[in-house]
Amino acid sequence: MVPKGRKEYNDIDRKAIGKNYHAKRILMCGIGPDEYNRVSACDNAKEIWEALQTTHEGTTQVKKSKIDMLNTKYELFRMKNDESIQDMHTRFTSIINELHSLGDVIPRNKLVRKILSVLPGSWESKVNAITKAKDLDTLTMDELISNLKTYEMKRKKDNERESLRRKRT
Repeated sequence: MVPKGRKEYNDIDRKAIGKNYHAKRILMCGIGPDEYNRVSACDNAKEIWEALQTTHEGTTQVKKSKIDMLNTKYELFRMKNDESIQDMHTRFTSIINELHSLGDVIPRNKLVRKILSVLPGSWESKVNAITKAKDLDTLTMDELISNLKTYEMKRKKDNERESLRRKRT
């Protein structure tokens, strides 16, 4: 294809060039100096986008490998014995967000069930109470986490009272 000269542009060509210019400008404003060096030779916004996408997400094969690795992390995820609900939730959310950014979205009700299944055995009574009292298909992660945090604070308070009582006796 022979490129057109500027004098041969019609309205459609001008609009396309304008859109490409705006897209390039938006992309260039949102990147740092290292990424700028990678994409500065690109001619249009599509080339810039593809270069950035390959750099950050990798090729399709790399993306699939990342998804597989994160799914394994998700499957093997457990709450640590000395870990708070907030810390556990932060680690869990990190895995879920990475999966989501790679296009692998896990339904909310599965996430809620997963959190309940990874709690230690000492939480069994609370897990049973939540399972019986709430509809796990409509329970949100925020509701679940706030419920678990409340229970965790109550447990800490009870443990402190118990240790004080033991010291007295």
